[in-house]
Amino acid sequence: MKKKAIILGIESSCDETAASIIQENDRGKPIILSNIVSSQIDVHKEFGGVVPELAARSHVEKIDLVLKKAIKKSKIKIHDIDAVAATAGPGLIVCLSVGLTFAKTIAVSLNKPFIAVNHLEGHALSPKLNSEIHFPYLLLLISGGHSQFLNVKGLGKYKRLGTTIDDAVGEAFDKTAKLIGIEFPGGPKIEEYAKLGDKNFYSLPKPIINRGGCNLSFAGLKTEVLKISKKIKTNQEKYNLAASFQKTIEEILCKKTVIAFKEFKKTNFNKNNVFVVSGGVASNKAIRKKLAFISKEENFQPIFPPINLCTDNAAMIALVGLEKYKAKLFDKLDFPAKPRWPLDKNAAFLKGAGVKL
Repeated sequence: MKKKAIILGIESSCDETAASIIQENDRGKPIILSNIVSSQIDVHKEFGGVVPELAARSHVEKIDLVLKKAIKKSKIKIHDIDAVAATAGPGLIVCLSVGLTFAKTIAVSLNKPFIAVNHLEGHALSPKLNSEIHFPYLLLLISGGHSQFLNVKGLGKYKRLGTTIDDAVGEAFDKTAKLIGIEFPGGPKIEEYAKLGDKNFYSLPKPIINRGGCNLSFAGLKTEVLKISKKIKTNQEKYNLAASFQKTIEEILCKKTVIAFKEFKKTNFNKNNVFVVSGGVASNKAIRKKLAFISKEENFQPIFPPINLCTDNAAMIALVGLEKYKAKLFDKLDFPAKPRWPLDKNAAFLKGAGVKL
């Protein structure tokens, strides 16, 4: 009987120290045996954002303990692992280096293959942990550092259809929360504030909403929130601003998603129209509801990872490791940390002043 592959995944790209062990079942589907995530919220709270040096130090302190917990919960022995996968980028280089070095050390000590994983590919494939999905599909990846539409053609095969030209949507959430006075990490709490406010109270800008294809922009929206926040005096005004911001983000994402649907269908006619939304912002229930609604209107099947697998975790890293292990795509131990590592290496870099759309 063929042994079912067991993969260890390590994630340390930013402020989560994570380890996961997954195993394929008899049908070749991934089963999560353990998925341990250690957050650093208390480490960075007083600074209002992630401090790279403190994040790296915390990874060093916690990574061994996190791995031990993952092994214990999985009920497997460390020597039963078939390969070690770790996030190699994109992310904070001082943080990436901790997990990458740790994973390489384990691979060497166990004499097992090492697999370098693109963090974004982890998000891109994460729905495979709970859904039966096939290539190609349209992906909207929305997180604290990334916002982009991608045609996912297969493992390692991506065509970018649109991206942010400035801030990521998750960054806009976090900065809006900070301006309103919500304690770090505030982004996820905007949705709760929004439930208490009037979504039509403030009229906020929707940058490049009618141009630029399915590219996105959030800097102008963030600037307007800054101006309004300086005049706010009551909690109700904070709730109103949060609600207006939430509504504006939903409208931007919905409008650009419809454009992305059309772009996707140009090269994927007569194929199943599947729309995957992943990344930390995909855990926002209001956004999920709106995107699911327009997907069905446009005859796309919407698929979202479970809420706990939207934010950074090691199960998605182990999943990519499993896919690459089955394809015998292993990496050398000198594989470097890559702070910037796009999924579509041929896509133009669209950030900064002077971008023309």
